[in-house]
Amino acid sequence: MKHVDIYTDGACRGNPGNGGWGAVLVFDGHEKEMSGGERLTTNNRMELTSAIAALSALKYACEVTLTSDSKYLTDAINRGWLESWQAKGWRKADKSEVLNVDLWQKLVPLLKTHKVTFVWVRGHAGHPYNERCDALATAYADSFKDN
Repeated sequence: MKHVDIYTDGACRGNPGNGGWGAVLVFDGHEKEMSGGERLTTNNRMELTSAIAALSALKYACEVTLTSDSKYLTDAINRGWLESWQAKGWRKADKSEVLNVDLWQKLVPLLKTHKVTFVWVRGHAGHPYNERCDALATAYADSFKDN
């Protein structure tokens, strides 16, 4: 399998508010930047969307290291919450409904297609790709005229 490094971030102007996401894919010395956004969204939705968009951009099954500053995203995978939520009919341990189920359900098949390792990095701490993704995400969030 080819190895791809993916870096992702989400941003929101207000929470909810105008949001943006950014991703950088690195493969064999080449970089691809991606970004997008939505009005009236949340930071967590943008964090998830960045990972979904980046993984969806891969044309073949790959081994991926996905680096994010989102504990929401990385902990859900690394701590087994996502599997537990699915097994419990998209309910958390306290029996409340999992937020952003629509996005988690889009992520699940991508995790089955690709072999993904999730790595958490502290945000705004000087990590070059995290800073670049943040710049892409915030620029998109700021592009909405009503900011």
